[in-house]
Amino acid sequence: LPQARYQRCMVHFMRNVLSKVSPRHTRWAGDALKAVFAMESRESALAKAEQVATEMEERKLREAAKCLREGIDETTTYLLKDYPVEHRRRIRTNNMIERLNREIRRRTRVVGAFPDGRSALMLITARIRYVTGNQWSTRRYLDMSRLHDTIQEAN
Repeated sequence: LPQARYQRCMVHFMRNVLSKVSPRHTRWAGDALKAVFAMESRESALAKAEQVATEMEERKLREAAKCLREGIDETTTYLLKDYPVEHRRRIRTNNMIERLNREIRRRTRVVGAFPDGRSALMLITARIRYVTGNQWSTRRYLDMSRLHDTIQEAN
């Protein structure tokens, strides 16, 4: 999907930045990063991130500021105007993918050793079909009707 946009998980991004912050500044940095992601528009989030990065440099947190500047673009993709506001809460993290991976891991650990790669692939594929067909189809995770105009433009 060459035109697909990349959304980095904001939780993992925050953990990456905070891992470069000294324990003395962890609480301040965490609150500052939360303020960045609380912004309503991408432009304001990027401006706030630059402000936070500048203050990090003033507090001698150069590595954290560098990490913030390098990753903020791909972490705020969910704030683009192409996506409905209602979807932002769901697409800013990769919880859905992580949950599916945990389910696959749980099923494959029971088997232990597979006779060949094909049998492992069949089990994983069957599990993915079950989860997406039963659990995801009964709950509305994202209301795709809100993307109707965007899909029309893409076609």
